[in-house]
Amino acid sequence: MVYSMTAFTRQQQTGESGEFSLEIRSVNHRYLDLNLRLPDELRGFEPLIREQVAQRVARGKLDITLRFQPPVCGETLDVDYALVEKLARTSHAIDKYIYNPAPVNALELMHWPGVIRAQTVDSEQLQQRLGELLDAALNDLQAMRGREGAKLRKALLQRCDAIEAILAPLEQALPAIRQAMRDKLQARLAALSQELDEDRLEQELVLLAQKADVDEELDRLRMHLGEIREVLDAAQPVGRRLDFLMQELHREANTLGSKSVDRRMTRASVDLKVLIEQMREQVQNIE
Repeated sequence: MVYSMTAFTRQQQTGESGEFSLEIRSVNHRYLDLNLRLPDELRGFEPLIREQVAQRVARGKLDITLRFQPPVCGETLDVDYALVEKLARTSHAIDKYIYNPAPVNALELMHWPGVIRAQTVDSEQLQQRLGELLDAALNDLQAMRGREGAKLRKALLQRCDAIEAILAPLEQALPAIRQAMRDKLQARLAALSQELDEDRLEQELVLLAQKADVDEELDRLRMHLGEIREVLDAAQPVGRRLDFLMQELHREANTLGSKSVDRRMTRASVDLKVLIEQMREQVQNIE
């Protein structure tokens, strides 16, 4: 199945352990790049989060933001007044060096880490809750990546069909193109009003035909298209292999243009490059 690298999910969970809020934003990247923003209470779980994500996602840049509100027990807050006193004294001392200082109110002090003592939560319980939340978020993320991937797969297959629609008439036109090239060369030589060496003429025609022969390029283009269709049905991540096949398609289209001896070949080369570039842009978003 084809997966896109672009997706977003947000999950929330509230329970005895506190309130969790998890956001994952995924964009395209050559490798798996995880950028984690975790609260201090959950920093120790970073290796577990990275491992769990790596088991589900192969490529992409993921920004993971986790917010955690510990549970508050009782009717009153457990305040560390010693810390409040230190903060107040420090703020007052700093105010002496500031022109027209702004007053610090109680709510601002309460947001300072450690001022409000949180209820102690069992580490194993936190890990279980976090694992469940992350698993739900990854399920939602992968579902979105899968839906986007299905659209990308459809777009790539449509362009494969469009490329074959260009190749078919060009292959049919090749005998006429070769004959026109032969007639044109003979007409030019005849205009020189000189006696022609038929053997030498035949050799030149053979050499010219070899230089303009694009049968191999057309065959390889069709082979690459067949490979793309097979890759799109593979179970493992296919983005890197598709990226390589895009390079191969572009190389054959370039060679076709460089061997052009007829406007139909030139037009076909240009049309192929346009379609291949569209495919390459789509492939950049595939895992």
